[in-house]
Amino acid sequence: MKLRQLVYINEIARRGLNVTAAAKALYTSQPGISKQIRLLEDELGVDIFQRNGKHLVKITPAGERILEYAAQLLREIQNIEGVAAEYLDTDSGELSIATTHTQARYALPPTIEKFRRKYPKVRLQIHQGSPPQIAAMAADGNADFAIATEALEHFSQLVMLPCYLWNRCVLVKPDHPLAQKNRIDLHDIAAYPVITYTFGFTGRSRLDQAFSSRGLKPEVVLTAVDADVIKTYVRLGLGIGIVADMAYDKKEDSDLVRLDASHLFSPSTTHIGFRYGTFLRGYMYDFITWFAPHLTRTVVDEIGQITDADIRREHAAQLKKKLTPV
Repeated sequence: MKLRQLVYINEIARRGLNVTAAAKALYTSQPGISKQIRLLEDELGVDIFQRNGKHLVKITPAGERILEYAAQLLREIQNIEGVAAEYLDTDSGELSIATTHTQARYALPPTIEKFRRKYPKVRLQIHQGSPPQIAAMAADGNADFAIATEALEHFSQLVMLPCYLWNRCVLVKPDHPLAQKNRIDLHDIAAYPVITYTFGFTGRSRLDQAFSSRGLKPEVVLTAVDADVIKTYVRLGLGIGIVADMAYDKKEDSDLVRLDASHLFSPSTTHIGFRYGTFLRGYMYDFITWFAPHLTRTVVDEIGQITDADIRREHAAQLKKKLTPV
C-alpha cells in the first residue's frame, strides 16, 4: 500500500467519482490513477469502487470504511507536516477561511488587516458561501476555519467556538412613516413589505422565529445574502430592510434611517469552527484571538482537545453565556 494510492482514492471520492477531475486536481494522468486504484484493490482483496465498464459508479461498503480511514490518515499526515513547518518557519504557511458575505464584509477586515501586517508570508484565502457550504468545507478539510452564524452545529466533527453576539436593525428611507418612531415593535415591521436575508444566512432563523411567536407573517418581498443588496432596494423604496446591526455604517448609509431592533429579536452568535484533531499553527491561534479576544490559546486548546462532540458543545455554550452583544 502506497501513500499516493490513498491520496488518489480520497480525491476521487471528493470529486464525485470523477477520475478525470481527480487526475487534473492532482496533476497526474487518468490512466495512472486508475492503475494505482486497481493495484490497491488487488492488494487489499476488495473493491473500493463499483464499476460499470470503465466508469466508477458507486463506493462499495468496504470502500466507505477504507476511505474513512484513508481520510483520517491523510489528515494526520497534514498535521505532521504542520508540526514540522511550525518549527521550520513560524511565519509562513497557508490559512484558508470559509465564511459568509456579512462576516467577510463587516466583521473580518480589522482581523485580516492585522494578520497581513504580522504574517505577510502566510498565503491567505477567503472563500464565501452559504453556511452549510462553509461548514462542509471545514469538515472536509478544504478550509482551516469556518466562520458563520448558522449551520455549524450540524457538523459534529467541528470544534465550534463562540466569537461574538450580535443583533439587528431596521433600515428605512427618511420619508418612511417608521422613520419618525422612537421605538418600533414587530407589528410595525409586519405592516410594511420587508427586505432581509435569505433563509439560512446571517441569523435569518431567529428573525422568522420572532415573528412566528407573535402570530405574525411579514410580507418578505425580496431576500439576499448581501446586506449591501438589501440596502440598495430599501433606497429604491421596495420595502424596509432588516440587517445585521454591524452592516449599518453611519457615513456610507447616512441616507438611511437606522431603527434599533435589538429588543425585538434574540441575539445571534457567530462561531468559528475547525475540524477536530487539526494541528493549529501559531498564526492560526493569533487569528482566532484577534477575531475573538476571549478565545485565547488556552481556551481554544481546552475545548479543542475534548473528544466528545456533545461535551465540546456544552463547554462552548458556557463560554457563550459570558458574551455580551456588540
